[in-house]
Amino acid sequence: MGGWKIVKTMGTKITKVTPLEGVCAETAGALTLFTVSQAGIPVSTTHTITGSIIGVGATKRLSAVRWGVTINLLWAWILTIPVSGLLAAGIYYLCLLFK
Repeated sequence: MGGWKIVKTMGTKITKVTPLEGVCAETAGALTLFTVSQAGIPVSTTHTITGSIIGVGATKRLSAVRWGVTINLLWAWILTIPVSGLLAAGIYYLCLLFK
């Protein structure tokens, strides 16, 4: 449902990505995912490609990366696990009430 918003954020809001830069970011992301998968380490594909896009943007110049957007993404990632855990616990206890 949010696919286009994700594509827009990744391709224009973090930094402006040209087709060549997109290929480089995707290749770096794929190589990273392949490597960590072989080691059995679970890694988010979204986090990996975001890091690759930030890296491509930073090669132009550090100011090419919109750090405000990047910081917001980092906060969302940090908060996702504890908020999801608390929500799951709340739903579980709610279900126990109606058992």
